[in-house]
Amino acid sequence: MTDLSEAHLEAFLEMMSAERGAAVNTLQSYERDLKDALLFLRSRGTRLITATADDLRSYLSHLAGEGFKSSSQARRLSALRQFYKFLYAEGLRGDDPTGILDAPKKGRALPKTLSIDDVSKLIGQAEAEAKSGDDALSKLRMHALIELLYATGMRVSELVSLPASVLSQNGRFLVIRGKGNKERLVPLSQAAIRAMRAYGEALREKEDGAASPWLFPSYGKSGYLPRQVFARDLKGLAARAGIRVAAISPHVLRHAFASHLLANGADLRAVQELLGHSDISTTQIYTHVLDERLHELVQNHHPLAKQAKKQD
Repeated sequence: MTDLSEAHLEAFLEMMSAERGAAVNTLQSYERDLKDALLFLRSRGTRLITATADDLRSYLSHLAGEGFKSSSQARRLSALRQFYKFLYAEGLRGDDPTGILDAPKKGRALPKTLSIDDVSKLIGQAEAEAKSGDDALSKLRMHALIELLYATGMRVSELVSLPASVLSQNGRFLVIRGKGNKERLVPLSQAAIRAMRAYGEALREKEDGAASPWLFPSYGKSGYLPRQVFARDLKGLAARAGIRVAAISPHVLRHAFASHLLANGADLRAVQELLGHSDISTTQIYTHVLDERLHELVQNHHPLAKQAKKQD
């Protein structure tokens, strides 16, 4: 005799196909996920059609224990939600046990970053090449790009589209026009100022009066250096500096800027302002850096922690 749960599962899949026009792959995914839940519940002496919210929580806990990612758990729960909504709509159940279940929390991936040593290697390589004299303007440009990016944490789109007028600014601050046309003020390091000025002088000599409105001009449609070209050249520089190419991108340097600031005592709100994040929740992807610093702070400076170290 056919298990009643399996019969209802077949009816559910028929409804998804006939009424909602679900694709074959979608139907196969639903069937696979729901049969997995059915087998788990059956091993516990429970049927899919009569499962309670606690039974389904146990199933999700089982998935987590088996090492399923939160996204995979969420997909299984989504299939179960659709199935029990169908049973409720058809009058086959008087409740929906998935209604009080929370979706598995998705862990936010930590941003890739570089160590301070790797950034030093990268900048050192760019500086050495800028002094070599070969293809001078291109090498000076790369040095300026690297120094500016690491000094300010700008988005790559903000960096490549800087106006040439920044060369005439005096002082150690740069005005950046970011998302939503919002302006923010970021400090420049002395190294970034020197690299930018050296590049600016070489650029003026080459332009012969036909000045571009952009700091990093290009013959492309936008008139300034495409992000993709900078990203490609950055990987080439990383390879020559002995840094793993897969680990490098302009965005990784932005993350390095933020991570290194926080690791050395900067306030999260200050980093939010420098990065141009409108909401601090966006900046909180870096709290793992703060956690490490605070843990080290407590271990090194709390009197009880010091006392425990002496006893060891």
